[in-house]
Amino acid sequence: GVESVTDGEGGEAFQLLSRAEGIIPALEPAHALAWVFRERASLVDRSVVLNLSGRGDKDVAQMMEILA
Repeated sequence: GVESVTDGEGGEAFQLLSRAEGIIPALEPAHALAWVFRERASLVDRSVVLNLSGRGDKDVAQMMEILA
C-alpha cells in the first residue's frame, strides 16, 4: 500500500539525517526516511532499503524558509 507522512515529519527527517550523518537529503527521500523513523518499532529485525536520490543541497533554501 501507499503510506504518507506530513511535511513536518519530512522536515524533521531532513534535519535528522543532515545533523546525524552530514547527508543533506532531497525532500522526497526525506519523506521516506520520516516514514521509516515513524515505523521503526514495527521494523525491528527487518531489513529496510532506502534510496537517497536527488540533491538535497538544492532544497536547503526552501527548508530554511520553512524552518524559519
